[in-house]
Amino acid sequence: MAAIRKWGNSQGIRFPKDVLEEAGIAVGDEVEVKARHGEIVVRPTRRVRGRYRLKDLLARMPADYAPSEVDWGKPVGKEAW
Repeated sequence: MAAIRKWGNSQGIRFPKDVLEEAGIAVGDEVEVKARHGEIVVRPTRRVRGRYRLKDLLARMPADYAPSEVDWGKPVGKEAW
C-alpha cells in the first residue's frame, strides 16, 4: 500500500523497490503516466536507462530497407575524405 504525498507544488507516490524491479523500471528511467478508466497507469517508455534497445530499433526498420551510399559532394573545408 502507498499514499499520495505532497511534494513541493505537486503530489507524488513512492514505489517499493520490488514493484519497480518487476516492472523493469529503475531510478532515473522515464515513464509514461496515463489515467485510464479511473486508474493511473505507469509504464516504462521505450528507452532503457537513457539508451535505446537495439532490438526495438531494428524492429522499427522497414522490411524492404536496403542500405546505400550517399554522395555528399566535394569537400568544402578541411574535411578528411
